[in-house]
Amino acid sequence: MTGTLILVRHGQSEWNLKNLFTGWRNPDLTEKGIEEARDTGKKLKAAGIVPDLYYTSALRRAQHTLDLMLEEMGIVDVTIVRHTALNERDYGDLAGLNKDDARAKWGEEQVHIWRRSYDVPPPGGESLKDTAARTLPYYEREILPALKDGKTVLVAAHGNSLRALVMAIEGLTSDEILAREIATGEPTVYKIGSDGSLAEKVVL
Repeated sequence: MTGTLILVRHGQSEWNLKNLFTGWRNPDLTEKGIEEARDTGKKLKAAGIVPDLYYTSALRRAQHTLDLMLEEMGIVDVTIVRHTALNERDYGDLAGLNKDDARAKWGEEQVHIWRRSYDVPPPGGESLKDTAARTLPYYEREILPALKDGKTVLVAAHGNSLRALVMAIEGLTSDEILAREIATGEPTVYKIGSDGSLAEKVVL
């Protein structure tokens, strides 16, 4: 028996478009982001995927993405679990800043370290390691048991909270996961065995 896990990063947000660090700030989707979310829903419907369970973060852009996907899939009146454990990493003092302005203030090298190191957080914020420390226990407690039981679970979340999950599911090193780009609105489908191990991966 295998379960099915679908991971989707939210569509383009207003702050993605403006090149701003977002983190736990709460902008909505752009028109492009709305289109990406709808296209993802269409892909999942065409693939015949009907989830049993639905999870998203406490942030508007991920919630809106999930709502639009479900609309395209023709799915209504379902329970959606929203939790801060699935939130984007907290960028702390960088949140709301233009990435170019941040480089001008702290230097290219320092901002690159904050963005792309595994365990160095920006001031007042979280590293990817910190993000994994809240995301993975939630996954193991709330989502993985359902997958082991053969359920289909849809998760709409964020680049870094999804990186934390992908790192664990695919058994990647900290260097490997930092090199992994997770595109907006691109569904990745994992088949998870009854022992919790990865059986198959497909990007739709």
